[in-house]
Amino acid sequence: MTYRRSPLMEERLANNRDRILMATRKLVAEGGFREAQVAAVAAVAGVSTGMIYRYFSSKAELFVEVLGVAVEQEINILTGIATGPGAAGERLDAAVTCFVRRALTGPNLAYAFIAEPADPEVDTARIRYRKKFGDVFKAILIDGIEKGELPDQDAEASAACVVGAFTEALVGPIGPAARNTHDKERLVQSIRMFCLRAVGSFSK
Repeated sequence: MTYRRSPLMEERLANNRDRILMATRKLVAEGGFREAQVAAVAAVAGVSTGMIYRYFSSKAELFVEVLGVAVEQEINILTGIATGPGAAGERLDAAVTCFVRRALTGPNLAYAFIAEPADPEVDTARIRYRKKFGDVFKAILIDGIEKGELPDQDAEASAACVVGAFTEALVGPIGPAARNTHDKERLVQSIRMFCLRAVGSFSK
């Protein structure tokens, strides 16, 4: 006879997994990957360290999933802007500005996504997630090119450059050593204007 878990057991297992993910995200948001050690995650989630390894084969796998969930939330926000009203340049402006401001508001999580030293699996995931961000900006650029609002260009290459520009520009300001030493609003304006000019949009 094949063993089948009861609905109650399935719910408990799902709840444990969700608690682990939420605890990890909380710790990363408070202090980056360095604060999200397995023992600390277990304590916050209210489970044993052994329980964590029932769901995730390694700390790196746990971090990748936490980042994936955070990225999907950001992608949803940016997609809402990208598919909203306004000219392509206006939507590009709003999307870049939104990302940068949210990163500056939650620097630990943003730094973990962009640049905090981590396992190779996390670095591989970062590349994959940046491609997803690029796809959002690529859609804006294609729309703008087709409508004559932006000059003709390789939308995929330009989108990758835009994502690379605003993420790289954030590494120093959201890094632990330089955090809170920058004029945040000036930084936001500098990044958005660079990205707009790079694709041929000259909105103020």
